Amino acid sequence: MPSPFDCWLLLRSLPTLPLRVQQQSANALAVARFLASDRRVERVHYPGSSSIPAMRSPPADAWRLRCGGVVPGAGCCSRGAGVASRVRLFTRATSLGGVESLIEHRASMEGPLSRTPPNLIRLSIGLENVDDLVADLEQALGS
Repeated sequence: MPSPFDCWLLLRSLPTLPLRVQQQSANALAVARFLASDRRVERVHYPGSSSIPAMRSPPADAWRLRCGGVVPGAGCCSRGAGVASRVRLFTRATSLGGVESLIEHRASMEGPLSRTPPNLIRLSIGLENVDDLVADLEQALGS
């Protein structure tokens, strides 16, 4: 049973939820496109990716803005832990986050017996300026 304060917070934030989800989805799509175009990234797993044949149907890009704010995996040519440790704007955390952008390198959290590929990172994209997010990832990949 939520407290009265928790209920008030929920009621206060619900009216802006569609706008926040739309912006997070747009930011995630832009970040996924940047990563997919970067030669240092092996593969991007994002439901809005045009590389998924079933998702190429019309209407144009409208459906992509409903794909959510999580980029489930980006395989970086360098070890993913290095990229996760070099970002400045993203917070390193295991969560789907909220309005802030998060980065996770699952293999380093699971330890030496992890079956997660060592170059795989997961991004939860928030509401920050998308150009700042892309610049942060670009500098982290470049190091």
